[in-house]
Amino acid sequence: MGTLRDLQYALQEKIEELRQRDALIDELELELDQKDELIQKLQNELDKYRSVIKPATQQVHKASVLQEQHRTKRQAISGEPTAFDIHELSHVTLPFYPKSPQSKDLIKEAILDNDFMKNLELSQIQEIVDSMYPVEYGKDSCIIKEGDVGSLVYVMEDGKVEVTKESMKLCTMGPGKVFGELAILYNCTRTATVKNVGFPVTDWCLIHYTVAYVY
Repeated sequence: MGTLRDLQYALQEKIEELRQRDALIDELELELDQKDELIQKLQNELDKYRSVIKPATQQVHKASVLQEQHRTKRQAISGEPTAFDIHELSHVTLPFYPKSPQSKDLIKEAILDNDFMKNLELSQIQEIVDSMYPVEYGKDSCIIKEGDVGSLVYVMEDGKVEVTKESMKLCTMGPGKVFGELAILYNCTRTATVKNVGFPVTDWCLIHYTVAYVY
């Protein structure tokens, strides 16, 4: 009887050991799944980041030529799938346009709120903020026309604009919004028309290597 009890006890120990191992395996598998999800998320963020600044290496070469002619270099933002080393832009001097602290904060927050630009490094965002210059549009002006070749990115500071595609209204936008970035990031024509609604508007602009701000 004593031997049977010993065997039963040993069996129970083995069963408990197996349960603990199963629990550990489940825990490790869950941790592995979470890490896989994190890796995928980081990969997606990296893809977004690259889609914004990849072709900059090509534009830096063009900018070096422009420096001799205009004594100014600008950084290009585009979405072409090419390799990019951020350190190659360290020598590029971007133009600077004075702004109020309120305008700087508005542009920065608009960029951070934009799905295509929010993954830039803070130093790059600051360069974009500094490089944007103001443009004004009168009442009922057409800021962007669908099908046109785009060279400016806008951030609205004042006023209101209406966005339409194929004559159908998509939305209305107010201050603190980025628009016009898709044509620049993906080297395509303008995907929609943006018109001023009512009173004049002010935008901050960035031209291909720079970004624009709208009032």
